[in-house]
Amino acid sequence: MSDLEGDVKLSIDGKEIPMNPYVQKVFLRVILALVSTLKGVDDNWSHLEISIDR
Repeated sequence: MSDLEGDVKLSIDGKEIPMNPYVQKVFLRVILALVSTLKGVDDNWSHLEISIDR
C-alpha cells in the first residue's frame, strides 16, 4: 500500500456512512495533508483515529 492509499471509514452516531472510491480518496488525501503538517507525528504511523463530538 502506498502512502496515498488507505482504508477510510466514516461512522456518524454509530451508523457507517458509505463512500464511493473517489470520496474515500478525497477524505484520505485531505486528512493526510493536514496530519503531515503537525509537529510530533511520526512519518511511519499506521493508524489514525479522529473523533468529533458536537
